[in-house]
Amino acid sequence: MNKLLVAIVAGAFALGSVAATAQVQGAQVPQGEKTPPQPVDQAKLKAEREAAKAAKAQMTPEEKSAAKKAKRKQKQQEESQIEKVGNIPSGPQKAEALKKNVDATKGDPKALPDAKAKQEALKETTKKAGPGQ
Repeated sequence: MNKLLVAIVAGAFALGSVAATAQVQGAQVPQGEKTPPQPVDQAKLKAEREAAKAAKAQMTPEEKSAAKKAKRKQKQQEESQIEKVGNIPSGPQKAEALKKNVDATKGDPKALPDAKAKQEALKETTKKAGPGQ
């Protein structure tokens, strides 16, 4: 009996807190919060789903296996690409990543064209290092 009472009280509390935090339709969204989802035409989505289902039903077994193979190959290519380079950033993340990469490589030494230039650079660095180093 006590367990039932506890379950009822917990359920009422959960429903009460959900109802208290729910937004009223048409209310303004506070700044910094996500905008409400756009209305979706359910009939259109259902029609598209039914059309895809009908097209799949009309496929021959060979076409079905070919479609599966193509889908599997595409998924494998995406996975291997992610393994090679990681998730490719887009938008602001891409700009940040590029800027960070450029800033990190600015201090890198430049390739010297010939042996004479390499020797001169070596002499300069030994002079800068000073005696005993």
